[in-house]
Amino acid sequence: MIAAVSWVPKGVSKSVPAVAEPPSKEEIEEIIKSGALERTSDDAESEREEEEDEDMEVDTSKQTDEVSQALAVADALGRAPKNKSTAKFDDITEGLKELDMDNYDEEDEGIELFSSGLGDLYYPSNEADPYLKDDDDEDSEELEDMTIKPKDAVIVCARNEDEFSHLEVWILEESDEGESNMYVHHDIVLSAFPLCAAWLDCPLKGTEKGNFIAVGSMDPAIEIWDLDIIDEVQPSVVLGGVAEKQKKKKKGKKTSIKYKEGSHTDSVLGLAWNKHFRNILASASADKQVKIWDVATGKCDITMEHHTDKVQAVAWNHHEPQVLLSGSFDHTVVLKDGRIPTHPGFKWSVTADVESLAWDPHNSHSFVVSLEDGTIQGFDIRTAKSDLKPSFTLHAHDKAVCSVCYNPSVPNLLATGSTDKMVKLWDLSNNQPSCIASKNPKAGGVFSISFSEDSPLVLAIGGSKGKLEIWDTSSEAGVSRKFTSSSKQNGPRADA
Repeated sequence: MIAAVSWVPKGVSKSVPAVAEPPSKEEIEEIIKSGALERTSDDAESEREEEEDEDMEVDTSKQTDEVSQALAVADALGRAPKNKSTAKFDDITEGLKELDMDNYDEEDEGIELFSSGLGDLYYPSNEADPYLKDDDDEDSEELEDMTIKPKDAVIVCARNEDEFSHLEVWILEESDEGESNMYVHHDIVLSAFPLCAAWLDCPLKGTEKGNFIAVGSMDPAIEIWDLDIIDEVQPSVVLGGVAEKQKKKKKGKKTSIKYKEGSHTDSVLGLAWNKHFRNILASASADKQVKIWDVATGKCDITMEHHTDKVQAVAWNHHEPQVLLSGSFDHTVVLKDGRIPTHPGFKWSVTADVESLAWDPHNSHSFVVSLEDGTIQGFDIRTAKSDLKPSFTLHAHDKAVCSVCYNPSVPNLLATGSTDKMVKLWDLSNNQPSCIASKNPKAGGVFSISFSEDSPLVLAIGGSKGKLEIWDTSSEAGVSRKFTSSSKQNGPRADA
C-alpha cells in the first residue's frame, strides 16, 4: 500500500544524486546501541534453534546430494559398488579421482577447440562481437538513467509491501510528444510502517536549501531522509523515538520503554512542514498530542494537549504561518495561533473522526476537513467568535475520505480521495460544492492525493494496491471547461 505521496519541486533534486558511504564502525555501533537491531532473548533463542534445524537439514541434504553425485560418477566409471546404499566415502573419493577435476580446464594436446571444420565460432576481437557491449557505453547509459533533468517531476511515495517498508522516488519524465514516462529512480528502506510524509527544504547540512522528506510511522520517531543520496542507510535527523527498552525480567510483565526527551509516545499520524519558517515541522500522534519541532536542532519546542483522542492531521495556514489546525478522533478541529500562546484557540465540532485537513491556499480564512463517514465540511475562521457552524457540508463519498487537496493554482478546485476507491474533483465556488469529475484510478482504497505545484492540474494518487497513479485532470471535460483557462499548466500529460 501507499500511505502518502509528496511532490518535490522541479529543479530542487540534484541532477545526479550522491551514493551513500558505507556506515563506519562507530555508526554501526550507534545503530546497535539505539536498539534498531535489538531482539528479545526469547526471539533470538527461537531463531537460533530454527537456524540450527535448517542447517542440519541443509547439511543432510547436501551430503545426500554429494553421495548421489559421486555414486553416479563412480557408476559411469564402472567402479560403483553393487550395494550402493552401503557405499563408503573411500569409494566415492576414488571415483572422483578418476575424473581428474584438477585438470578439467586444461586442453588435450592435438585438439583444437575451434577447428575450421566447425565454422567460425568466435570473433577476432571483442569490438567485432555484437553481443559484447563496451563498458563505457554501459556506464553512459547508467548515468543517463540516474540523471534527474530540470524538467523531470519527482514524486515520493511512502510504501509498504509484505512487511517491507520503504520510500520510492519516482521520476515523471516530460516528453516533446506529449507522452509521459514514469519509473522508480531509487528507494530508501524504512525501519517501520510509514503512515504520513512531508517534503521540506530546511538546510540541514549547511547549504542554502535541502531536499528532504520527513516520515511518520507506527514508531514514535520521525525520520528525516535526504532524497539526494542513494543507498542511504540512516536518516539525516531523527526527531524523538525510543531511548532504550527495559527488558522484562519475569513473564507476564510488560517491557518498559524510555523515550527521548520531547518524543511522541505512540504512532505519528500526521506531519506538516512550515514553508515560511523552514526549520519548523508540526506532528500529530496517536498519543493525543500535537508537537512543534525545530528540525535544525532536532528538538521539540512545543507540546500541545488540547485533544482527548488520537490526533490524525495537522496543517499550517498558507498566509498566516503561525496559525496551525489540528484534527482528531475526538470529533473536533482546533485552531491555535502561535502569536497568542496564552489564547485557548478555537474549536469546531464535527460529526465523525477527522481523517484529513487542508487550508485554502487562495485565502487565509477558509479550510476543509474530511471525515471517516464520507463527509467534507468547510469552515470560515472569520465567524469563529460568533458562529462555529460549517459554511457547507458535503456527503462526498460512501466511505472514509482519507485525503483532501486544494489545487495550488486554481481557486475553488478541491480533490478528494476515499477508501471507496474513488477520487473526485469539486468546484467550491460560493460555498456550494458541485462535483465536476470523478474517477476510479485503480489504486484500491485511496489514502493519499496531491496536486503538483509545477503542473497544477496533475494529481498524484496512492492507495491500497501500492501502485502510484497519475491523473491529468485537464483531460476531464468539466475541469477543462471551468478551470483550464485560469491555470498555467505546462506539465506533462499523464493519465496512467
